[in-house]
Amino acid sequence: MLISQRSMPNQKPLNIQPKRILVITLRYLGDTLLVTPLISSLKQAYPGAEIDVLLPASNAGMLEGNPDIHRLLPVTGKLGGLAFGKLLFSLFRRYDLAISTQAGDRPTLCAAIAGKTSIGFVPDDAAKAWWKKVLLKRWLVFSADYGHAVLENLRLCELLGIAPWYRLTPPRSSSPIPALADPYAVLHIMPQWRYKQWHAEGWRELVAFLDRQGFKVVLTGSGNPGELEALRELQQQLSAEVFNLAGQLSLAQLSALIGKATLFVGPDTGITHLAAATGTLTFALFGPTDPNRWAPWPYGYSENKAPFAACGSRQVNNVYLIQGQTEQNCLPCQLEGCDRHRNSHSACLDQLSSARVIDVIAQTLQAGQPSASH
Repeated sequence: MLISQRSMPNQKPLNIQPKRILVITLRYLGDTLLVTPLISSLKQAYPGAEIDVLLPASNAGMLEGNPDIHRLLPVTGKLGGLAFGKLLFSLFRRYDLAISTQAGDRPTLCAAIAGKTSIGFVPDDAAKAWWKKVLLKRWLVFSADYGHAVLENLRLCELLGIAPWYRLTPPRSSSPIPALADPYAVLHIMPQWRYKQWHAEGWRELVAFLDRQGFKVVLTGSGNPGELEALRELQQQLSAEVFNLAGQLSLAQLSALIGKATLFVGPDTGITHLAAATGTLTFALFGPTDPNRWAPWPYGYSENKAPFAACGSRQVNNVYLIQGQTEQNCLPCQLEGCDRHRNSHSACLDQLSSARVIDVIAQTLQAGQPSASH
């Protein structure tokens, strides 16, 4: 069992048997997937309980077909004060247990209002945390230096006295996916923000390498118009034919497509987390983000420590993390690019050569590293 040094002094685990549980996760797409080990832990501990999840509507596809979840409660857009008040009223004491996986004001209020018993995180700032400690039955201090986000979420198991479950659950769907002959590789080229983006030259040379190795190359992406246009421009520059499926698949279909691929290559994005969760051999291209906290969680990894260090490239199970480098040795800076905004470039990714990425992939394939799903 995880033991926290940053929880309420002398607090004992709750002795409850909830029948209805609400899990609140109101951040990004990848965060939604990274909360699935906590949801599975709850289902293992309370098999008869119904578990609902409150989340942004745009993230709902990441939990499609999850067998541990009873119902999704999607929130559309940024709610104004009146709409948020209506949401709280609709949640009032509907659950035996409500869990906030973030230390923000709104997730905490949702947990406190919805649950007869509520638990969650509070910020490491006494002036901001005091009222949250009053509202929550049990709490833990949120600490970004604790380790990987999966392990941070699983700390909540301490408050319930239940065992943690470390495996991520990717979305599932019965909808068909395009039929592709083996072998094929999936490339997810465009992250949500520019500062996590690898250069076009690298992607062009990687496609050419995979084509020479006999792989069919599949491009994936969102339906964002800017992303679709960028992929069309890149496709026109490629020397090999590729299948461009960007904007054509649901997250569950994308999960199935990646799960049958020989390998996946992508940047620091929610889809790379998804690829790792399918068990497919995953190459993650990281720049300024700290891998110790945000690297894709390897399939089958179940240790109570982060799988990757803050610096350096390494393979753990089906995930090979390739981290960019700079002469300044400034990684991980945890900043939004060299210009400190989301549309900035990142020198560490600009200087990550295609030769290095291709060499890692070639050596891994030559060593016969199978994915967990094959």
